[in-house]
Amino acid sequence: MPGEKQFLSLEEIEQATQFLQSRTSIQPRVGMILGSGLGGLADSVTEGIKIPAADVPGWPVSTIEGHSGQLVLGELEGQSVFVLQGRSHYYEGYSMSRIGLSVRVMQSMGVEILIVTNAAGAVNPDFEPGELMLITDHINYMGMAGASPLRGPNLASFGPRFPDMSQAYDRELMAAARKVANKEKIGLYEGVYICLGGPNFETPADLRFLRAVGADAVGMSTVAEVIVARHGGTRVLGVSGISNKANLDGETITTHEEVLEAGKKIVPKLTTLIGGLLRWL
Repeated sequence: MPGEKQFLSLEEIEQATQFLQSRTSIQPRVGMILGSGLGGLADSVTEGIKIPAADVPGWPVSTIEGHSGQLVLGELEGQSVFVLQGRSHYYEGYSMSRIGLSVRVMQSMGVEILIVTNAAGAVNPDFEPGELMLITDHINYMGMAGASPLRGPNLASFGPRFPDMSQAYDRELMAAARKVANKEKIGLYEGVYICLGGPNFETPADLRFLRAVGADAVGMSTVAEVIVARHGGTRVLGVSGISNKANLDGETITTHEEVLEAGKKIVPKLTTLIGGLLRWL
């Protein structure tokens, strides 16, 4: 946002962390970030507290419909959780560094595993709306051009200057997700997610280009959060909810309302999948 500091400082992370710790004694093990239209999953959290994101010092507040902007801390399937009900995005005017604040605070509070979800458009023409895709890898398209959440002074207390990304998504967690999906009879695509800047949806030529470079689904979030998580040694599982069909020929119109409507079909499947994973943990 105008006037905000470009790079996140340790003092800002500590201030936000101390604020939350003054409101709750919960020590979360699992963090979750819920994408567009997927915030309903947080309704399953019990014995917890809901804190408006706007109350937390320095927290980037979402301005987008389908992102309620609440922090929910409590219990879910026997695990202590920190759930971000809606996220902020680069296109809203926040720096990439600021977008990483939520993950830094989770790490500061003891989160070991981060589950990131998003609503994503299909690039793979075989993918159908309303289904889930396990993210096996990502293409950091924006970061390749310099828009990295790790740009600026390295926060050495969290991780190294040059973190490895060869296994951004945890293989053991992916294997567990496959087992849960099979047991619960949930369809689960697998593929590569690519993050673009937005906020416009992609042209058919964009989508054909993304398909050519190996992307299966496209969105405007997630990758920055995953990079921050891995920099700090947090294990990550990523799941996309496929919100619309690949528009490779330009014959259909994509809208945010369509994305939110698809979320209604996705949330029950996502709730079952994540519930099973938490029980496995």
